[in-house]
Amino acid sequence: MNQPIRVLHIFTILNRGGAESMVMNYYRHMDLEKVQFDFLVHREEIGVFEDEIIKMGGHIYRLPAINPLSPQKYNQAFAHFLTQHPYQIIHSHINTFSFYPLKVAKEMHVPIRIAHAHTTTQKLTPKFVFTRPSEAIKILFKDLNKYAVKKQATHLFSCGKRAGDWLFGNDAYKIIPNAIDVAKYVYHQDRASAARAQYNLDNQFVVGHIGNFTHPKNYPFILHVFKQVKDLHVNSKLVLVGGGPLETVVKDLAKTLGIFDDILFLGIRKDIPDLLQMMNVFIFPSHYEGLPVTLVEAQASGLKIFASANISDEVAMTDDVTFLSLTDSAESWAHQMLSRMDDVRHDNTERLKKHGYDVVTSSIALEQFYLTNYSSNER
Repeated sequence: MNQPIRVLHIFTILNRGGAESMVMNYYRHMDLEKVQFDFLVHREEIGVFEDEIIKMGGHIYRLPAINPLSPQKYNQAFAHFLTQHPYQIIHSHINTFSFYPLKVAKEMHVPIRIAHAHTTTQKLTPKFVFTRPSEAIKILFKDLNKYAVKKQATHLFSCGKRAGDWLFGNDAYKIIPNAIDVAKYVYHQDRASAARAQYNLDNQFVVGHIGNFTHPKNYPFILHVFKQVKDLHVNSKLVLVGGGPLETVVKDLAKTLGIFDDILFLGIRKDIPDLLQMMNVFIFPSHYEGLPVTLVEAQASGLKIFASANISDEVAMTDDVTFLSLTDSAESWAHQMLSRMDDVRHDNTERLKKHGYDVVTSSIALEQFYLTNYSSNER
């Protein structure tokens, strides 16, 4: 029997970020006798998906982190890697940093080199530059570097229009939906009751959020909104799912605001469908995003979502998404959320499928892309 073709996916780490979750959703629905995924990461830390990848037959490789100010060491290491592992398809998910591995891959004559856009970036307002100068410099570097990415790639992919326009400008790109296994997320009252009972959330108004503890997710605003919710409706809890570098800072702020005991910090989890069941509303006030997988999952579960207007409206595939401005007060957000407290949750399966967000169908198209392009470029 012929061996499957192997596609090398490039990430920083294999934790439950949006891009990583999206690729894993597709990976689980590949015909592994035809297409197999391998992964190159840039941290020694073991990611949450690594055990599953190994069980599925994938390989995981590690290289040192990319230093954009001195990339020679990385370039040499990746070139050496490619001499030992002659991939025909490399699919990079590290946004503007995709320039570095794809440039080496081009020099090593890898025929299929995919740059995949998954996010945008913070707008450089005068206030942001003044208050966060080091981050502003990084953003400026990204803005300059993104023009070089597409020159190294043979194919341009994006999770959505806003992310694609940001990274690729006017160049043509293909949208690969952040598709999920929709059936796993459909709301069922018995599942919701069981999940709420497990965490002692009966008779509570539950505000939920899933995301990495990083600046773009805007955790201070989440906490201030929840404080207003709690002041208006005493039987309220906040559920935060995820981990990251700002977790301690967020916990300290929660203590300062006097709401720490009303927050469940659940860490990085694999049982996201069950956790979504027990929430009443979902808050997502990000400073910037591409097209968040988490909001696709939340819509699949029928949750009422309150998202930042900074997020592309293409994520709203149902009537359950309300976009609010970050210039609105935390109290205003709280009133909006509480006004939907008694709303009925709907089954959004068909709507998500219609928009191409059911991975059972979408994975077939990606698999065929890999197979077709591999065959036409066999060496």
